Amino acid sequence: MRQRPPIRLFSLIALALLALLVIGCGGAAVTEQEMPEGEEPPFRIGVMESLTGPGETYGNVAIRAKQMAVDEINAAGGVDGRLLELVVEDSQCSAKEAVAAYRKLTDVDGVKIILGTSCSGAMLGVAPLAEADGVILFSGLASNPDIANAGDYIFRTQISDVEVGIGTGNLMWADGVRKLATITEATDYAEGVRRTTVAQFTKRGGQVVSQESYASDVTDFRTQLSKLFDEQPDALHLAPQSEFAAGVIIKQARELGYAGPIYAETISVGTTALEIAGDHATGMKAITADLHPDNAKAQEVLANFRQRYDYVTLPWHLGSAYDNVYIAAECLRRTGDDQDADGFRDCMYEITWSGAIGNDYSFDADGEVVGLSRLVVEVLPVAERTAENHGYRVLGSAPTE
Repeated sequence: MRQRPPIRLFSLIALALLALLVIGCGGAAVTEQEMPEGEEPPFRIGVMESLTGPGETYGNVAIRAKQMAVDEINAAGGVDGRLLELVVEDSQCSAKEAVAAYRKLTDVDGVKIILGTSCSGAMLGVAPLAEADGVILFSGLASNPDIANAGDYIFRTQISDVEVGIGTGNLMWADGVRKLATITEATDYAEGVRRTTVAQFTKRGGQVVSQESYASDVTDFRTQLSKLFDEQPDALHLAPQSEFAAGVIIKQARELGYAGPIYAETISVGTTALEIAGDHATGMKAITADLHPDNAKAQEVLANFRQRYDYVTLPWHLGSAYDNVYIAAECLRRTGDDQDADGFRDCMYEITWSGAIGNDYSFDADGEVVGLSRLVVEVLPVAERTAENHGYRVLGSAPTE
């Protein structure tokens, strides 16, 4: 698999990217007063992603995918002749920082349509404000089940973690796991994964014999892992927020002598996580979403992204972020007004879309995506991991009720 930039460089790269986007999208934007006579100003869309913080690996991939989509649309003439312009803020995978980013976008930049966020905690922190203000919040990545109840202006193409929990709980039970240990990052996303997984596993008759959680700034997990393994579980369930933590936990679990199965979710099979874990991750199973190999649009987007940026993690996430821009462009084409959040909302309820992450998907009355599903994957040995297989093989559809 292709080498990624060192993890500690991601924040610097993110800040540089943010500066370039601000210059390219906001700071150097042509104002309405400066527009040549006869030309209309660009449609302005706010973006909040985790350019730094626990979600920086996939947050940066998401913003790059969105910029790639915007560049394609503008190169083709824009939306009915009007260009698209992204106004980007860093939500840092944090509710507090997401609120600050939201206030900047709405109060200073005056946007009414925001694409993001990367993380469920940031989404849940901002959603009440967006709902009260009548501002669209449209995420391609946030998956906590509670987002379904966040309001009438809140949408996402990410699949709810209700499916992850049902799939993982059923998978472990079918594999013969009866006693489970869990280790979970203390964030809304990770806790949502753990909660739904444990609910399904115990519903089947399983028992959670030990559980540990950790803060996002923890880098050594050996003490907590040792406590978990003292209870002699049949399996370990991992729910991280950051790829870095996922890779280190897997590596340290094996170094402590744990030889049992490990079950996880999307973040744990990201490129960065698997590079850190190395062969220690071989055989780990996860419930995730993946770009379908027979979806020509998905493979085109992935190839273009790889050629442009030379680094891919969590390919479905980048496809989801990419589709979000095209869906937004279509709704702007229908409304003709980037300040018409009500019109945009109505468009979202009516639209059916085919793009990188699937065909003919839509949104239900809660703004939840309909028509997409998750898969079970198994991590391959390092020698068999390639850029094309993303380090794992697909075992089949995620088990349902």
